[in-house]
Amino acid sequence: MIITIGPIETCGTRTSVETAAVRILVVEDDKKTATFIAKALKEEGFAVDLLRDGDDALAAIEITPFDAVVLDIMLIGRDGLSVLKQMRAKGNQTPVLLLSARGEVNERVEGLNAGADDYLPKPFALEELTARVRALARRGTDVKSTVLRVGDLTLDTITRFAERGGRKIELTTREYRLLEFLMRSAGRVCSRMMILEKVWDYHFDPGSNLVDVYVGKLREKIEAGSAVKLLQSVRGEGYMMKEAP
Repeated sequence: MIITIGPIETCGTRTSVETAAVRILVVEDDKKTATFIAKALKEEGFAVDLLRDGDDALAAIEITPFDAVVLDIMLIGRDGLSVLKQMRAKGNQTPVLLLSARGEVNERVEGLNAGADDYLPKPFALEELTARVRALARRGTDVKSTVLRVGDLTLDTITRFAERGGRKIELTTREYRLLEFLMRSAGRVCSRMMILEKVWDYHFDPGSNLVDVYVGKLREKIEAGSAVKLLQSVRGEGYMMKEAP
């Protein structure tokens, strides 16, 4: 299960374009270390997902467009180097910062040769880790397209402006997060629980029709005046953004 810690939006935290909506995956099996890392990154304004298992991490990386990954080498299940090698073998170029308690030269070399972008031995200063992650996240954001497209619908993730067929669409903050998630997941069914986790940072079902209400509002805005319906309901499963064939 992914534990998501959303970006802080109160006084004293970074909420600039540099960190807003930037999602970091931290894969660390030591709970104390993971908590310290997540707290430090959250204070920088990042959205942080936590995982302990290498197999779960690889599965999450395949379906979620992270901006950077902080990856410990020693993990439950699949080890960090194996996760990294599988990522690169599948063409995933998300920047990766490797962590290791050993720190031998041969291990650093192996990690870098496997495709790591940076390496940090334990113990480390949190200030150094956050600085390195910030640099990697900028690189990841540069690589990741800033304009999402599904059919004639576009979403600029920098300005947060949506447009369809020349018509500008005004979105609330929550509507924007919902649309961005659905567009980045275009072609895949997104369950209500998945939407709650990624858009609301909930890890439980609140027992309401919250997702359905927001999807309805979003649908009204993006489908207005358009014959082609992009936001589709999948009975019994959830929702999917899909360009009509």
